[in-house]
Amino acid sequence: MSAAPDHLPRDLTVYLIARFALVAVVAWVLTLVGVPLLVALLIGLVVGLPLGLLLFRGLNQRVTAGLAKRNESRARARAQLRAQLRGDHSEADDRAS
Repeated sequence: MSAAPDHLPRDLTVYLIARFALVAVVAWVLTLVGVPLLVALLIGLVVGLPLGLLLFRGLNQRVTAGLAKRNESRARARAQLRAQLRGDHSEADDRAS
């Protein structure tokens, strides 16, 4: 495992809250100008979610990198388990013994 702390849960939570807050702000502004609430929410979703991709690009990249890192470690563990089930031993396993 890496020594760096796993910030993925925090980054993902902040990213999701930020994107939905943006939808809420867009919907709120639309209701202030007289758009009905349901229509404002729908427009907020259509406008706010893609806009969040642009506004929160750095946070999006951190979340994407964290997911890629997690998927890489899972793939490595899965490959190691399959090798153990086949009876294959790598040099790293022999050194650990």
